[in-house]
Amino acid sequence: MERLDHLEHLDKNLVDELTQVARETIREELREQTRRQRRTALLYAASGTVALYAGAALALALGLALAAALPDWAAALITAALLGIVAYALRAAARPTHTTAPAPPGRTLGGTAPAAPPSGLGMPYPPMPSAAPGTPAPPEGAPHPDDIDPEQPHHRA
Repeated sequence: MERLDHLEHLDKNLVDELTQVARETIREELREQTRRQRRTALLYAASGTVALYAGAALALALGLALAAALPDWAAALITAALLGIVAYALRAAARPTHTTAPAPPGRTLGGTAPAAPPSGLGMPYPPMPSAAPGTPAPPEGAPHPDDIDPEQPHHRA
């Protein structure tokens, strides 16, 4: 029994040692990745700063060019308006647009329904019944529940 206790102690030491080595290895890898990401972030920040100064110099040049032909206040106003338009266009380009309209009733988004279910069994979907089993079919003049628009005002007779 003592031999087994001794082996249990060795197993615990081995697990502790492996855990420490794994932690040190992961810590070193994370430090290296952090160094690389810090350098990349610094270069992006420097690039953005230089681009900001270049944009300011371009706006100043545009204002001075306009000031040669217009009063100073008009040149400044035109320059500010142009910068506002560019800022608006850049903001609009950065926003994702969802131009897809909802599917009409009875249709699926993206075209037609797949011929087989996503499980890959190859069996097609069964047809959709017009009414629940055991209930009479709706009268011809009654609207289908999918045809009712909840946004339309409701009139009671």
